[in-house]
Amino acid sequence: MKKQYLVLGLLATSLAAAAQRTKERAYKQQRVSRTDVQVLFSYYTQNGDHSAVTGGEGTETLQVYAPDITITHTRDSVHSFHLNAGVDVISSASTDKIDYVVSSASKWDARTHLNIGYSRLLKRPHIRAGLQTGFSIESDYFSVPVGLTVSHTNSSGSREISASLQAYFDDLRWGRLDPDLLYPAQLIYPAELRYREWFDEYRRNSYNLDLALYQVINERMQLAVFPGLVYQRGLLSTPFHRVYFNNDSLQVERLPGERWKIPLGVQLNTFVGRRLIIRSYYRFYRDNFGISAHTLQVETPVKVTPRLTLSPLARFYTQQAARYFRPYKAHDFREQYYTSDYDLSAFNSYKAGLGLRYAFYKPFLGNYSFKAMALRYAFYKRSDGLTAHMLTLLLEGSHMRMHRGKKR
Repeated sequence: MKKQYLVLGLLATSLAAAAQRTKERAYKQQRVSRTDVQVLFSYYTQNGDHSAVTGGEGTETLQVYAPDITITHTRDSVHSFHLNAGVDVISSASTDKIDYVVSSASKWDARTHLNIGYSRLLKRPHIRAGLQTGFSIESDYFSVPVGLTVSHTNSSGSREISASLQAYFDDLRWGRLDPDLLYPAQLIYPAELRYREWFDEYRRNSYNLDLALYQVINERMQLAVFPGLVYQRGLLSTPFHRVYFNNDSLQVERLPGERWKIPLGVQLNTFVGRRLIIRSYYRFYRDNFGISAHTLQVETPVKVTPRLTLSPLARFYTQQAARYFRPYKAHDFREQYYTSDYDLSAFNSYKAGLGLRYAFYKPFLGNYSFKAMALRYAFYKRSDGLTAHMLTLLLEGSHMRMHRGKKR
């Protein structure tokens, strides 16, 4: 009898061990898919007195309301999908001046954009490649971006190198959103300059090469370097920007048909203690229009509690003017290229802001979780008198799901 119990006990132990091994195999074959969602609401308002629409003088009052959503679905460790969509609703007083409409305080316009992407971990270890495309459209603008990204992470995870090539194909004709046309009809010029076609080109192509190196120096310091190269060709002038000359004549802004841009950025993150991070950033920029610029930014996230983080930010920027820029009525009518757009002028600017982020840890509604909420305000001022206020609200959530795989 004891022998029978012993056999039954050994059998039960064997069955239990087999069941445990089956469970372990099933657990190892589980696949975790994750979907992260970011919803962004931003508001931007500015004021100034150097509108390029009216030749370098006139109101620059502008408001932008921009809801935006980003969804990233990681099906497993190999496949990842990305979607971003949003609408920028723009109210601009200077936009009315294109047609000299003075009966309204401002005019509304909107830009709608959609971008989708897919990335895959290749068979060669630690290499991920991705493709992106989409579109952006407003009343006088249609753009199609196409991009390719490749990144490599070393085996220890202390270094990552990435390269991204983006191409943007823009059509600057108006008419797609006009209910009477619904097709690209023509470039839009200032009302009093429509007696002729100023440009025989309506396309603009841009090619952006962005490189990045992320390196962990030690337990407290991380370094990133961002070199880049941009090439643009086509209609680089804005057709509805006026330029007034010193002989009181008036023409449409005219800029060269090619532009090279060379940016170089460096960021150093330093962990000071357990609660403070110093993120310092410097960027140099130069192009063949004659602009050279320097940017210096410092952000210091402070973890007030395990869930609450405050992030003060300060940014300083200085720029040398493009060789084609002159103020209102300062251009000579014999010049080949000319603009009174103060974005191409010499100026200094600073930006100061404060961010607040609150993290949530516990999931709700099963596998759904509300990860974090962030609120940021920033004030911007430029030496030519332009001022702006920016307010953004970010909501982050995620959904995780376990999938049981089959043994092959």
